[in-house]
Amino acid sequence: MRTKNLLRLKMFILIGGFWAGSGLLMAQTAPPATSTPAAQPAAKKKATAKAKAEAPPALTLEPKAIEILKAVGSRLALAHTISFTAVETFESLSRQGVPLVYANRSLVTLERPNKLRIIQTGDGPASEFYYDGKIMMAYAPVENLVAIADAPGTIDDTLETIFHTAGIYFPFTDIIVADPYGDMAPGLLHAYYVGQSNVVGGTTTDIVACAADGVFMELWIGVEDKLPRAIHAIYLDDPDQLRHNLLLSDWQIDSPVSAEVFTTTKAAGARHMQFAHPHPEPPPGARPPAGRTAPAKTNPTNPAAKPQQ
Repeated sequence: MRTKNLLRLKMFILIGGFWAGSGLLMAQTAPPATSTPAAQPAAKKKATAKAKAEAPPALTLEPKAIEILKAVGSRLALAHTISFTAVETFESLSRQGVPLVYANRSLVTLERPNKLRIIQTGDGPASEFYYDGKIMMAYAPVENLVAIADAPGTIDDTLETIFHTAGIYFPFTDIIVADPYGDMAPGLLHAYYVGQSNVVGGTTTDIVACAADGVFMELWIGVEDKLPRAIHAIYLDDPDQLRHNLLLSDWQIDSPVSAEVFTTTKAAGARHMQFAHPHPEPPPGARPPAGRTAPAKTNPTNPAAKPQQ
């Protein structure tokens, strides 16, 4: 499996290099601009004046957009059981400095307030996460490794615990917490209605764009069922403006779920390890040893992305 993954990564790198080289060739062979030297200064002055005249639009919270966001938040918050499939694609810079795209597929099942299962496969290592209200378990089937620990009493607290103790973050975390809109609302700076689509999710969706907590998002939300079908996100502080996308499908709301779903016997013979953060942060007030700097922080939604200093 490791060999296959390495070959796959090498193929991504080769493809990225090919396209980067093709782009360079096109740039080198492109015909020169036809504008005359005399016309260029005038054009620059005109563009500068236009830029100064057009002030950036004011940040607003459009009532229609807020109504839709509240509706999807309420639909998810009121559901006792939820299951869906999430296909995540995210960008990571290649050797040439242009982004490559990687993908993960997650099968998600939860029962409020304290049960969760996530089975993940993709371009990285496969993983399984189980939480039954008392115990949380992370299992790596290929490596046959398992980490088990006592867990908090709710899904929200467990998600926060595994993020801080093990650096585990799921890109759909914001839609499986107890109150999705309530968590978003305090940091919401901008929201507006874009329009409708009949392409995404095989149904008619309302498109809403919003900015909250340093993330710009575009969401496709089912008109009839108020369920999110796609989310496009860019972290505003990311200098590379790398894109993160989620396609959400196979929604089942309030369907019966067996208690056995939230645990597994497959890990019984696995080697045990402790939950540990890949980039542990020092205690408050602590300083790194002399001659060393604190470890770089990675993007929690994409550990493969370039570290942020």
